[in-house]
Amino acid sequence: MNTVPIKIDNNLPAKKILQSENIFIMDEDRAMHQDIRPLKIVILNLMPLKQQTETQLLRMLSNSPLQLEITLLNPESYQSKNTSSDHLVAFYTTFDKIKKNKYDGMIITGAPVEQMPFEEVAYWNELTEIMEWTKHNVTSTFHICWGAQAGLYYHYGIGKEPLSQKMFGVFKHNVIKPHSMLLRGFDDEFLVPHSRHTTVIREDILKHKELELLSESDEAGVYIVISKDQKHIFVTGHSEYDACTLSQEYLRDKEKGVDIEQPQNYYPNQDDSMKPPATWRSHAHLLYSNWLNYYVYQATPYSIDRVGE
Repeated sequence: MNTVPIKIDNNLPAKKILQSENIFIMDEDRAMHQDIRPLKIVILNLMPLKQQTETQLLRMLSNSPLQLEITLLNPESYQSKNTSSDHLVAFYTTFDKIKKNKYDGMIITGAPVEQMPFEEVAYWNELTEIMEWTKHNVTSTFHICWGAQAGLYYHYGIGKEPLSQKMFGVFKHNVIKPHSMLLRGFDDEFLVPHSRHTTVIREDILKHKELELLSESDEAGVYIVISKDQKHIFVTGHSEYDACTLSQEYLRDKEKGVDIEQPQNYYPNQDDSMKPPATWRSHAHLLYSNWLNYYVYQATPYSIDRVGE
């Protein structure tokens, strides 16, 4: 059983789901009686199905002995079409309300806007303000998929390139820098889901001395990039996905009549009526626990007020 204290709102729907999986979630009442400074983690959730993403990310963060205090953030400059306003009002806050705070860690999720130029995304100006703020107010920021592309573009001017066909499926990846703390315990080869129409080019990463390429895939390309000051981690895949997330995306598009291929290396016998196995779960838990331990807990100051000094 996981004995991980994640402090979240007592009424957050993800709490019941995680408890049913035998993941220990600390509610606000119990957290107040522990004499431990929790790590403050803020999640900027840009995904359309916010409750699904909350559950997936909290599941990943659960694999740690550290006490975590989670803040959920959504853009003020964009009205979500797929998550009820009641849920957002009850469990989310906006950047304007937290920008005077300091955080030990931040996660910036992916978003289904990758085929648009960055500057045309409705909340781009707000996102750039948040990414600038992370430089002095967050110990380490973890960027996922489009969030990774956005971060590489904003911080380093690295653009994204369109793919001729959607990168969609589960792909084999290799460790390039085995001595990186982020990759401690990784197998030499491991699997990761991807779901995207754009990519970042390896050579563009290598041109920047401030960046280090930690992992890539022969099929899916660049996977993990880290800034050498360790403040920014860019992950182009969706290691946090559940076993059936790619299937939900595929069947949704198939029902809409979208011309889409099956996710590669995913369904047993390429039969989309069969339940796909989660072949990347152990890697995903290790990735997040290494981030929390080595780049957040070990790096953050004891006093939260000193973050960014």
